Amino acid sequence: MSARRLIWVFVIAGIVTAIWALVSWKRQPPEVPFARVTREMITSSVPTNGKVEPIEWAAARAERSGAVQKILIQRGQQVVRDAPLVELDNADARAELASAQARISQIRAELDVINKGGRATDLAEISSGLARARLDLQAAQKDYDQLTRLEAKQAATPAEVAAAKERVDRAQLQIKSFEERRAALAAAPPDRAAAEARLHDAQAAAALAEQRIRASAVRAPIDGVVYQFDLKPGAYLNAGDSVAAIGRLDQVRVNVFVDEPDLGRVAKGMPVVITWDAMPGREWTGEVDRAPTQIVPLGARQVGEVVCLIQNPDRDLLPGTNVNVEIRSQVVPNALTIPKEAVRRESGHTGVFTLADDRLLWKRVTLGIGNAARTQVDGLSDGDAVALPTDRQLKNGMTVRPVFP
Repeated sequence: MSARRLIWVFVIAGIVTAIWALVSWKRQPPEVPFARVTREMITSSVPTNGKVEPIEWAAARAERSGAVQKILIQRGQQVVRDAPLVELDNADARAELASAQARISQIRAELDVINKGGRATDLAEISSGLARARLDLQAAQKDYDQLTRLEAKQAATPAEVAAAKERVDRAQLQIKSFEERRAALAAAPPDRAAAEARLHDAQAAAALAEQRIRASAVRAPIDGVVYQFDLKPGAYLNAGDSVAAIGRLDQVRVNVFVDEPDLGRVAKGMPVVITWDAMPGREWTGEVDRAPTQIVPLGARQVGEVVCLIQNPDRDLLPGTNVNVEIRSQVVPNALTIPKEAVRRESGHTGVFTLADDRLLWKRVTLGIGNAARTQVDGLSDGDAVALPTDRQLKNGMTVRPVFP
């Protein structure tokens, strides 16, 4: 056999083999994906979103105006009633207090003198001292004049004259001191009533300054968590300005807007699960507390406001945050479930294709509750295989090659 003929034999054999393989492949049953019927807890839920609010809260407000000098808290911090939150600049009040306290000390000293009868004694002592000082001045002046004349005759030295002049000056200073003491006593209030009145005024001024100092510290009105606070040092506050919002956060309220078609599935007492994108993996639970009484427009939606009470034992779910909400309207703990996509409509009936000896078997089923992925069914058994969607048209009795993804 020539080489050319041999080549053609191989080509024809290859073509025949390929045609045979193609025909054999087409005659094979199609691959169809299947899933098992399983028993599990299934929950029918209403997913939506909501906003956290405190059930009990109070605002801490500034009692006086001033610049923020010191910040003692941060958002999310637990505080007790009357704990200082921020301190305002109180230098002026402290200066007023120091001045008032100095006046109080002085007036009390004056009253002590009056109570001991010391004023008359002091005046007598001053008068006696003043008389002696004047006599000393006369003697010193006489000596000074005499030494001055002697110095002119060179009978006395300059040092003796200077010493005499120093004694004159000393006597004059002593007289001046006694006269100033007498003037001070004469200028003092003449009686106890005047001194006591001035003491009361000074004490009132001190009390007012102390009150202003106390008012410089903004304090917590209740025990709770600081959930709203954004002040910076140096910020200026007026009396009555809100400084922080504090709430009791062991339990919080979540206001949830539910679309009108889903409101019929929501009732008081239904369990609620909250998640927060800022804290992935965490869940908070509670229940529906109040169903809506009216429908209101919210953008393009018609919604009802559902109020839920949520347990917050760690107090880390803060008011003002937007959260994800799942209202669990119905729960079946031990339900037979299948993937939703396995359910089909054939001739006006709901059913599934099951697997029996590599053949499809049509079974009608009754559906129960469902969620986004699975649905409860009645009419199947635990472990049955149900066909999932495929690009091949499926028929009852059809032979298939089952594949379980």
